[in-house]
Amino acid sequence: MITSDAPFVGLNQVMDRFLNESFTNTPFRTLWSQSGAGSRVAQPLPLDVYATNDEAVIVAAVPGMHPEDLDLTIHQDTVTLSGTIRHVADSEETKNATWYVHELWSGQFRRSFTLPFPVDADQAQASFEQGILRVTLPKAETAKPRKISVSGTQPQAIESGSGKGKK
Repeated sequence: MITSDAPFVGLNQVMDRFLNESFTNTPFRTLWSQSGAGSRVAQPLPLDVYATNDEAVIVAAVPGMHPEDLDLTIHQDTVTLSGTIRHVADSEETKNATWYVHELWSGQFRRSFTLPFPVDADQAQASFEQGILRVTLPKAETAKPRKISVSGTQPQAIESGSGKGKK
């Protein structure tokens, strides 16, 4: 009897990736993966997201990219960062080159995530410097913490007993 592990090969790869990404300090350690016939598919770029009382801040590492290669969209409370990383082999410099190592990945990427609060997309700001994209998203007024003043009346004295039998 001949058995085949073929149906489980994909499952094994998925489980290996899940375990590697779940239990390491760098969840996006592998920035590209093989996807048949030697092609490479870009995986999400690493980023940090944090919030203060007034805003959310996204810091994304996008080395080798130019601001015009990046697309940033905000729809309600979902932020999407996408773009295209150019293939080094397509440059004029490497036209007749002999490759010995070719590990830099290229292609399209897309990263979406939903913030746990609404933001004011009209006031969003983005800057790009030395391969780092920094996006500042002010929280919507309804999402900002508010201090509520508590007022009250003077406490009234509470009489003990039913008042019967008093003289």
